[in-house]
Amino acid sequence: MKTPPPFPGRAWDCSRRALRRVLELQGAGGEWEGEMVWSTMILAQAVIVRTAVRRPYREVEKRRIVKHFECHQLSDGSWGMHLESPGYVFFTTLAYVALRLLGLPGEAPMLAKARRWLRAQTGGVQAIPSWGKFWLALLGLYEYAGVNAIPPEIFQLPEWLPFHPRRYYCHTRLVYLGMAFLYGKRFRIELPDSLRDALRGELYDEPYDAIDFSALRNVLAPSDVYVPVSLPLRCIYNLLAIHERWHSPARRRQALRTCFEHILYEQRTSNYQSISPVTGLLNCLALFAEDPEHADLAPSIKGIEAWRWEDEVEGIRYAGARSSSWDTALIAQALTEAPMSPEDSVRPLHRAQTFLQAAQLKEELPDYRAGWRDTALGGWCFSDGRHRWPVSDCTAEAVSALLALHKYPEPGGVTPIAPERLYQAVTFILSRQNGDGGFGTYERRRAGKLLELINPAEMFGQCMTERSYIECTASALAALAHYRQHYPDLPAGEIDRAVRRSVAFLRRCQLDDGSYPGFWGINYTYATYHATRGLRTAGVPASDPALQAAAAWFISKQRRDGGWGEHYASCLEGRYIEHSESQMVMTSWALLDLLELLPPRSAAIERGFEWLTLRQQEDGGWPRQAVNGVFFGTAMLDYRLYHTYFPAWALFRYTRLRAAEGNSVSPVRHSFVQSTLPYQVCPRVAIWVGGFGKVAQRVQPALAVPQIN
Repeated sequence: MKTPPPFPGRAWDCSRRALRRVLELQGAGGEWEGEMVWSTMILAQAVIVRTAVRRPYREVEKRRIVKHFECHQLSDGSWGMHLESPGYVFFTTLAYVALRLLGLPGEAPMLAKARRWLRAQTGGVQAIPSWGKFWLALLGLYEYAGVNAIPPEIFQLPEWLPFHPRRYYCHTRLVYLGMAFLYGKRFRIELPDSLRDALRGELYDEPYDAIDFSALRNVLAPSDVYVPVSLPLRCIYNLLAIHERWHSPARRRQALRTCFEHILYEQRTSNYQSISPVTGLLNCLALFAEDPEHADLAPSIKGIEAWRWEDEVEGIRYAGARSSSWDTALIAQALTEAPMSPEDSVRPLHRAQTFLQAAQLKEELPDYRAGWRDTALGGWCFSDGRHRWPVSDCTAEAVSALLALHKYPEPGGVTPIAPERLYQAVTFILSRQNGDGGFGTYERRRAGKLLELINPAEMFGQCMTERSYIECTASALAALAHYRQHYPDLPAGEIDRAVRRSVAFLRRCQLDDGSYPGFWGINYTYATYHATRGLRTAGVPASDPALQAAAAWFISKQRRDGGWGEHYASCLEGRYIEHSESQMVMTSWALLDLLELLPPRSAAIERGFEWLTLRQQEDGGWPRQAVNGVFFGTAMLDYRLYHTYFPAWALFRYTRLRAAEGNSVSPVRHSFVQSTLPYQVCPRVAIWVGGFGKVAQRVQPALAVPQIN
């Protein structure tokens, strides 16, 4: 093997290779997008729904779907919550049923292994979590008597009630909207009697007719439970069971109409994609249950395909979200720090800007308040915008990217976005700020934390309400600060006030050890990276005690080999848990953070980059490793493009800063960012240079002997 050149000179060559790799991955429309990998749940539900609505997959598609299930079956025969989790009764049961619907015989080796695993679990399939009980009841493989009631009448409660469903987190609200409609109708999917009876015999180790399903409502598999059923929720379930026995048929019909109207609103305003494929699939069933020939059913089935991923290696599956606006905005910002020549940069950045401008929502949703929605005008979605569910941090990162492109100095460069469009984006961002100064995602917070006491989704946590998120707040703060560089504040000083409140929120959220708890990434590493980035962009100097503490925390977590790595169990246990191996993505987050706070020649930084550059692949990318994202506490995600662009971004920044020092690792022909400081927004923060001594004094001991957990 060829010996690599010594570090830091190697960083220049690695940076150029990373740049080429990033540019190679740009899509035809100017976007970048990596798959966001979760679990096989959505694929299994898609198979069930396509069977139910009599639109089965073609044979070639079936084979590729089976291939995906094969790729993700664990050695013990089960399927897990995510790529690294142990088996779950819920995910294994749904996969089993889907494979049988696709035509696999019960004696197929893949199914025989799964069946043995299910039979070995405490309670077996009878103890499947509530969502699984519901899906099996739809299929006639579980009796509705064993499903805790989800009456549609809850959507007709007075809206001022603190527990009205309109106050739920939007994903949760829409999932239970579809479930309530189907439950209220007691909808059953028609399966051939022979297949239904065969599945009943395969899933249960006792005769189906002998099972007392009503006694199983609150029996849950220990492997699947993250949030146990609380006493208040158990009381509510008991009351709802009484209601189901005595409810008014006329009121039920009225409640079903209310739910169906909201389902139609969601489908039509989201271009039939819905907020997610999970909700979209439930809505397809609801449309079919209402009328098998409903005019909105065919476009809704087509809308589900917007979430499809397919390749030769892993076959057909469905992503829980599409990330084109998110990935493109972050990569565009990274490229503004890259060692790019003018001929490298004009076309890809022009195409990226064109994509981002097209993805912004330019029209308001019709009658959005009646649809329990917040304003959408001016926002960006996580995806290309077609489903019209914009998010605070996606909008913020798009704004930061578009404003970063203003610095492009070459003739023939990208055309700046119109000021009125940026104004709409900023107004949208401000509309998501909560009373505590933090920012929600899709909406402002609508209910208090007590609502989590009645969380009915045993497998997921923190999913009942919107809240204030450190990551979203940091992204929004950075975008508002960037905007303030180029344009005046809004007439009432709203941006300045929002910035002050956001900074105060982030200061309050910092833990005693200097870190921040995350929600959307793993975990303390991700949140602390974002918080530092937001505070620096807002003008907080690196000498600030909060940022010194963050730097000290990062250095204390550096592993002996020079990298950083946090295990996903941190999300489950609420404490930092070190991974057994250093991780490319987390090392990149740590380095991007430290480059905001320390000189690029600092020992921790140089050790980190040495580790990172030695692991770059020939194509300029980095190998995929552990999961790096999360939602609802337990659902780990692999953002597959993170392994490419976050290491590249860290290298871009490092080479730029070394060049700006006058001690360049290699001559830089052109870089968008001209300043010698990591921070570009407010000239007043130049005083942070004087704080380097204090920072170094505080963190230097940790440089010598990194603390290994």
